[in-house]
Amino acid sequence: MSHALYRLGRLAARHPRRVIGAWLVAAVVIIACSATFGRDLGDSISVPGLDSQDAVDLLADAQSGRAGLTVHAVMTPLEEEATFFDSAEARADLLEVQDALSALPEVLDASDTAGTIQNGAETAVKAGLVSADGTIAIIRVQYPQVEELNADDLEKLKDIGDELRLDSSLQVEFGGDLFNAFEQPETGLGEMLGILAAIIILMVAFGSVIAMGLPIGMAIFGLALGITSMSLIAHLVDIPSWAPQMASMIGLGIGIDYALFLVTRHREHLARGMTVEESVGRAVATAGQAVVFAGGTVLIAILGLGFAGVGFLTAAGVATSAVVLIMVISSVTLLPAFLGLAGHKINRRSRRGVIDDTPAVSSGWERWGEHVARHAWPYIIGVVAMLLALSAPVLWLQIGRPDAGTLPDSRTERRAYDLVAEGFGPGINGPLIIAIDISEDPSIVEPLAAAVAADAGVTGLAPPEVNTEAGVATILAFPTTSPQDQDTVETIKRLRADVFPPVLDASPAEAHIGGRTASFADIGNRVNGRLPFFVAAVIALSFLLLMLVFRSVLVPLKAALLNLLSIGAAYGVLVMVFQWGWGKGLIGLEATVPIVSFIPMFMFAILFGLSMDYEVFLLSRVREKYLETGDNDSSVIHGLATTARVITSAALIMISVFLGFVLGDNPVIKMMGLGLATAIFVDATVVRVVLVPASMKLMGDANWWLPAWLDRLLPTIDIEGEAGLPAPELETDQVDRALI
Repeated sequence: MSHALYRLGRLAARHPRRVIGAWLVAAVVIIACSATFGRDLGDSISVPGLDSQDAVDLLADAQSGRAGLTVHAVMTPLEEEATFFDSAEARADLLEVQDALSALPEVLDASDTAGTIQNGAETAVKAGLVSADGTIAIIRVQYPQVEELNADDLEKLKDIGDELRLDSSLQVEFGGDLFNAFEQPETGLGEMLGILAAIIILMVAFGSVIAMGLPIGMAIFGLALGITSMSLIAHLVDIPSWAPQMASMIGLGIGIDYALFLVTRHREHLARGMTVEESVGRAVATAGQAVVFAGGTVLIAILGLGFAGVGFLTAAGVATSAVVLIMVISSVTLLPAFLGLAGHKINRRSRRGVIDDTPAVSSGWERWGEHVARHAWPYIIGVVAMLLALSAPVLWLQIGRPDAGTLPDSRTERRAYDLVAEGFGPGINGPLIIAIDISEDPSIVEPLAAAVAADAGVTGLAPPEVNTEAGVATILAFPTTSPQDQDTVETIKRLRADVFPPVLDASPAEAHIGGRTASFADIGNRVNGRLPFFVAAVIALSFLLLMLVFRSVLVPLKAALLNLLSIGAAYGVLVMVFQWGWGKGLIGLEATVPIVSFIPMFMFAILFGLSMDYEVFLLSRVREKYLETGDNDSSVIHGLATTARVITSAALIMISVFLGFVLGDNPVIKMMGLGLATAIFVDATVVRVVLVPASMKLMGDANWWLPAWLDRLLPTIDIEGEAGLPAPELETDQVDRALI
């Protein structure tokens, strides 16, 4: 592969304008197609085989409106003493809101809250439409299924809300599934902060505006192309609305990192006197091959999310993989073209040195490597103890989902959530939709409703809806606890395991619990059940790849263990911040929340792939020196001294990019940003520059042990890509100096 990459790099450097032009044409085509044929992103959480999905399917087959999305309009009089029971103005404005919502084009039904109040306060309170004190009223609005809607329907609802609030005596707020499905997270802030930090770090690392600008430009171009293409990918899979932010976080970080590795190697080659074309070709053949290898590992790990059997998680993995793939391809084609166009301007070349095949060695990092080698045992014991302590909170990890109560007060969903919780209790924000197949036993509805209402975790029921023609009945049950509370999950489990069976055992009827709260609980159970197998598969894959590259058994085993430590520390920090609330105000978190069910699996896939970048970059230099000298200790120190500066610069960029996304409103993005930043910080500091050299010092030559029979079976991979390449093509004056 190195020969093909070598030729590709030289070709791009020789014809930079053609390559850049081809990328621009591709970008124009993709952007035009996306604008013309692209689909809106959504948040479908359908997962076949789950009980919650069976409830949705049953209601959908019966053409029940309960299978679709819901919105609740929540109102309270602005006048402090007014209630809906004694204020004619409040009731009139309530009726106006009700009529406006019913008139929206896609609305199937809206509860007649105003009419219910006319029938008496007791009737309205019993129906669950007005709070007991009469200060808060709800209008439940039913929409079709998500496939029949788009983001325009949410915008129409918001526009109606803005109109209704004008000159109204009511505070009008909205919340519900329609927001979950189509509210697009704010983008731009995280990306801009990450890019700004990357500019500063690259300027310090390179000391050159051009050397700084090329990685930034390539990453921004690749990111824009990848994000734009998502609306086209949405024709194949339903991309969730948060996927662009997730992919931006990953794509921007690795795009700049990969470009940093290539530019660093290119500058080294230029400093040795190679021609620009030769330097670019060899950089792509060496560092570019490592980029392809590491990027391929990231792709495989992320696409492995499909193993979870959760559709939206697979779709998010596909979307993120598309961005990663574009970054890898642009690193070995577009960036070489930029390098060819920049020529020698990428280096400050006040004088030309002699040919030197030795990579730049940092004396500071060399001294640090020697220090760690002399105190290997204390460093290993101390750092491992620290990482285990950081990982310990994982034992208390609670899987769930954030709800609107975690959003900032500026959002109407948060204000609606607070009003509903104040007037009706927190469980009203996450109703359980019980779908019953009554085609063979319509009489089962009343006893089942009575059994559900008697459960300690249920605070009340809406009147059952019975469609005898379709053979389906629906019961809305309201838990006593909020959607994110673990007690709500226990209530769902208890209803399925203890409440339903005694009522349904003697009946042919079937009952399923659906709704967003039940769906996320079921998804969490599925992800947790498959997570150990996924982790084992990713570890096995990384072990095999590293064994092929470095011809060793202990090196990949050590890498797997150290990666687990850094990821465990990241999980522990998430528990401390998001569940225990330590420092939550620093990241703008309104309240503690459980860890979203798919975050651990998604983080593991990404982090294990990203950690391969630093592992390969460091160990390739160590192995190269070891094969040359046969001295393990000096090779480890040399490898650290030649790569630590680039690794720490790359890690700083990655951490800055990830932390930029912590400032957004979406708790899911906050979790990913903080978790990834923590893991990269641990991996690039205590793991790469402390544990790796210390452990390799103690293992000595055993680092490179591989059974002879296994060595014969395994194919050879030259990760450095130098083997078999032609002699370097030098600048004319460098050739003259070499001859002298």
